[in-house]
Amino acid sequence: MAVVDISEELKSLSSTMGSIEAVLDLDALRADIAALEEQAAAPSLWDDPDAAQKITSKLSHLQAEVRKAEALRGRIDDLEVLFELAEAEGDDAADFAEKLQRMYLRWAEQHNYKTEVYETAYAEEAGIKSTTFAVQVPYAYGTLSVEQGTHRLVRISPFDNQGRRQTSFAGVEVLPVVEQTDHIEIDESELRVDVYRSSGPGGQGVNTTDSAVRLTHLPTGIVVSCQNERSQIQNKASAMNVLQAKLLERRRQEEQAKMNALKGDGGNSWGNQMRSYVLHPYQMVKDLRTEFEIGNPEAVFNGEIDGFVEAGIRWRKQREK
Repeated sequence: MAVVDISEELKSLSSTMGSIEAVLDLDALRADIAALEEQAAAPSLWDDPDAAQKITSKLSHLQAEVRKAEALRGRIDDLEVLFELAEAEGDDAADFAEKLQRMYLRWAEQHNYKTEVYETAYAEEAGIKSTTFAVQVPYAYGTLSVEQGTHRLVRISPFDNQGRRQTSFAGVEVLPVVEQTDHIEIDESELRVDVYRSSGPGGQGVNTTDSAVRLTHLPTGIVVSCQNERSQIQNKASAMNVLQAKLLERRRQEEQAKMNALKGDGGNSWGNQMRSYVLHPYQMVKDLRTEFEIGNPEAVFNGEIDGFVEAGIRWRKQREK
């Protein structure tokens, strides 16, 4: 597989377009067009039909050439802007994901709930691509399941050198911890097991052995990873627990979908956008389901989400009536 540096490709494309523009001499073409337009506007133009035909034909040809060149230049300029926005959006989303991880871990810490981080995939520049962690307290799933869904951040991007406002999204998935008596049998033949070296921020290796484990459940395509334990065996066991939880949640959602279809629920999904964190042009965090809001995003990112959780639980109970 070839890895392409898109920024360099765009620079090369822009340089090639510059050479084309130089050969065409767009300024000279525009001057010719202006002169021809003046001739074409003369009242006596069609006194000589042959001459008029030549003037209008040449004018149409030159206008088409300039339009094509201007359109290509515009598309290249648009690509550069879109690429810059895409780079900023990728960094912003990863940074937002890390903020949400910290928010939940701080919330658990404030309540003296034990947590265990199974796996964190760090982004190249900043933030994280994904993370999996457990909150080890009775009824944690019932409490935190109201946090599941799409979270939205609006702010002036610290990764955009032009200081533009950026909207980022991150998904939160909440799964119950699987008890030994409540599990799905997983056939080893349906698993692909990959081992690799654990890594920290920026891809830095944190140990010298291939102890991290990635499990791919082939029938469903579900992928889970674990790298927090020292041994490959321990990491595989933790990853299997997470995989079982995901498969159980998948089964639960399938059963719920059938129930919703029977009672005409309309297929409401927990995956819809449920909360906005706005840092610009004003400061507010608002739950879009419950209308509960706080004007202090910093406190929310520091783990103060009890108000949102309680409002979410009340909202869910009202929907279940």
